[in-house]
Amino acid sequence: MTAAGKLLIHTCCAHCTAYTVEHWRSLGYDVTGLWFNPNIHPFTEHNLRLEAMQQLSHAMDFQLVVLEGYEFWEYFRRVTGHETERCGICFELRLDRVARKAAEMGIGAFTSSLLISPHQQHEVAKTAGERAAAQNGVQFLYADLRKRYSDGRRITKPIELYRQQYCGCVYSEYERYHQHESETGGKL
Repeated sequence: MTAAGKLLIHTCCAHCTAYTVEHWRSLGYDVTGLWFNPNIHPFTEHNLRLEAMQQLSHAMDFQLVVLEGYEFWEYFRRVTGHETERCGICFELRLDRVARKAAEMGIGAFTSSLLISPHQQHEVAKTAGERAAAQNGVQFLYADLRKRYSDGRRITKPIELYRQQYCGCVYSEYERYHQHESETGGKL
């Protein structure tokens, strides 16, 4: 263990996780990744991203804990009827699970690779992380890593990992491709 202690990092995609791991290691943390993303759809996309994360954990030599079960039904149960607030609901679902697992594993702090993405709602993620930390007796470490977003791609490019085209949920997939459809006159 390093001087700063252990840190559990919620991992979502390999490209965002790469620099996140590097950042926290540079501060002296012994990092472990955790995969729990019931928001990612379809299931084949979920599995492609998980496989890329497993390749990254091997390449960067960090432990990756993969929580059993996909639990997409829980994601949809919470989001349905609240689609405009879906990101906050999704952050709460995932970060609460990470905080619980950190407490279970005896790791006193957690964070998320979501915090490097300029496409995420940082204040909403930060609030969800702080709430999950308070409820589970662990610490949430927040760092605004958005300026280092391209560093993740620099790190992962030589590894040739799968790179997703949308945030993860079916809503973001629709928004991504609907926008593209509008720009191309309906031709994908």
